[in-house]
Amino acid sequence: MPPMQNSPYSELDPDAVLDALEHIGMRCDGRLLTLNSYENRVFQVGMEDGPPLVAKFYRAARWSDEAILEEHRYSALLAEREIPVVSPLNIAGSTLHNHQGYRYALFNKQGGRAPELDRPETLQWMGRFIARIHAVGALDTYQHRPTLDINSFGIEPCEFLLAHNFISSELREVYKGVVAHALDGVRRCFDRAGAVRTLRLHGDCHVGNVLWTEQGPHFVDFDDSRMGPAIQDLWMLLSGDRAEQTRQFADLLIGYEDFYDFDTREMHLLEALRTLRLIHYSAWIARRWDDAAFKVAFPWFDSQRYWQDRILELREQIALMDEPPLPC
Repeated sequence: MPPMQNSPYSELDPDAVLDALEHIGMRCDGRLLTLNSYENRVFQVGMEDGPPLVAKFYRAARWSDEAILEEHRYSALLAEREIPVVSPLNIAGSTLHNHQGYRYALFNKQGGRAPELDRPETLQWMGRFIARIHAVGALDTYQHRPTLDINSFGIEPCEFLLAHNFISSELREVYKGVVAHALDGVRRCFDRAGAVRTLRLHGDCHVGNVLWTEQGPHFVDFDDSRMGPAIQDLWMLLSGDRAEQTRQFADLLIGYEDFYDFDTREMHLLEALRTLRLIHYSAWIARRWDDAAFKVAFPWFDSQRYWQDRILELREQIALMDEPPLPC
């Protein structure tokens, strides 16, 4: 393993958070609550003259200012069209702020619970709003954010893991071979799908990024937004065996196609995208191993058992990618 370094957020103590907000004219009352987040640091901050706000401090060097602002403009456009997303607040003429080297944005606090995805009406509701997000996303393209593809989510992450010795010597060649085999399967899936359309996505549309209220879903955290096929925002809502996933996807499509057409060729990409996410996830942890919080949150990452499990997981995906796609 590369040597541990200081956390990139080591100097972001409560005083620094409050100073940053007061720097742009916000009157904090001193209350501060750390919210769950690994990629960035997120806090609920009490305000003297109103409800608490949520402050997100971005991880250094992940996105350029242009890429962050591009995502901010997209989520603001969605909010303007009354699509329930939590978009950053424009304060002092900007949604992105900088104080003592930390870039941050402020958001209104949004309550809610996890959606009950075992209910058909919930999946249909989710499908309608994801389709509305995609209908707006298809109107333009990102210029500063990448596209979800085999290289960025498969080849490059694997090369990073191998180059930095995160995998034990006993399993290194096995992992390398299994990933190569898996990526061959991914390529075949993309070949079967053909030239599908890419659009601006939420990018990380799992239940943890959806807050459910009596008014329906509210989508949060567009930090992983990028160009990609529409099915990327749908497959992560599926669970269970093949029959269960088929029923769930049918319910999603009932709502989705009220607002946007779904290209059924993208069904060939479902397991391929799942495979790419598995490879990318391990590299995501590895890239942040200099953040002390990651060693606490993922203590099993440097164990041989972890990589044995990943090899088994990818072998299962290789088999799934050779099966016919889910019907729709």
